[in-house]
Amino acid sequence: MQLVACGDSSNDNSLQQESRGRAAVPVVVETVQLKPRQTRVEAVGTARAYRSVSLFPEVAGEVVEVNFQPGDRVTKGDVLVALDSRDEKLALELAELRFADAKRMLDRYTQANSSVGRTVPETTIDTARTTLDSTRIERDRASIALQRRFITAPFDGFVGITDIDAGDRIDATTEITTIDDRSVLLVRFDVPEAFVGRLQTGDPVRIEVWSAERTEARGTVVDLGSRVDPLSRAFTARAEVPNTNDLLRPGMSFRVELNLTGKAFPAVPEVALQWGAEGAYIWIVENDTARRVPATLVQRQEGRVLVDARVPEGALVVGEGVQSMRNGIAVRTMDAEALARDARGVLMPAANEG
Repeated sequence: MQLVACGDSSNDNSLQQESRGRAAVPVVVETVQLKPRQTRVEAVGTARAYRSVSLFPEVAGEVVEVNFQPGDRVTKGDVLVALDSRDEKLALELAELRFADAKRMLDRYTQANSSVGRTVPETTIDTARTTLDSTRIERDRASIALQRRFITAPFDGFVGITDIDAGDRIDATTEITTIDDRSVLLVRFDVPEAFVGRLQTGDPVRIEVWSAERTEARGTVVDLGSRVDPLSRAFTARAEVPNTNDLLRPGMSFRVELNLTGKAFPAVPEVALQWGAEGAYIWIVENDTARRVPATLVQRQEGRVLVDARVPEGALVVGEGVQSMRNGIAVRTMDAEALARDARGVLMPAANEG
């Protein structure tokens, strides 16, 4: 903190003449800094898993294996349920035999024409090629049919409860289980329309569980709604919250807290803001003289206040000694300790020296 001594003012002749016969008033000043206005927004959010699906079989059949327990963590590609696939395995074997036979026949025709001349008509070779392509398609279809007898995990995650047991007969309408990738949660919440344009993707959020444990987590805004609800006068936002320790669950509700940054205003000490008949004001020092500047309180921030005033960044604002201020009065700067000694009479005013 810097101390400033004000010199004679040229703004007002009467004050200038009056101040010439007096000592400069000792004050403590601080440099004005511009700081953004901070607004805290609280909302209620609901979480969903980053990826979440309900699993259904593609085909009907008898269940022969259930390879998971509710709550198990599974990896993409793990077989969760197997259906009776004996017919499909036989069909695939037959299709592979037909494909291999068609390939041998085409190879035999091609080799014969290349070694002893064109003894095999082109039409015969074309038919062999068509047969090979058809058997390849039949083999691939049989392979797909076999794969559909096994219900696999589409991604890494946790499986839910199931009512399926070995021996059950299921079809395409039977829900097998759910699977959630809850490594990351997406928390959806509503924000008042007054903050349209102030909330941006990438802004940090803090969430807290409505429980005695007060579990906290932090995330980032990833999506913003494109419209404002005409009934609630709010728009929807969604935050991505890492769930590394797996303490949170999809469907939980949270208290969501955001700190939004707004326009920057001059920040001054709380003691610098004074009140008079015409409203609030502050004292700044220019050329060793005091000047009164009207100000409007914007926000309090930890011992300082943001004010709406025509004060440039870097200006000197009077923090201590404001009681003796008058417009145009001469001032001198000192540190807070020296000012305290001066007030106790340890330091004498310049006019009384000698």
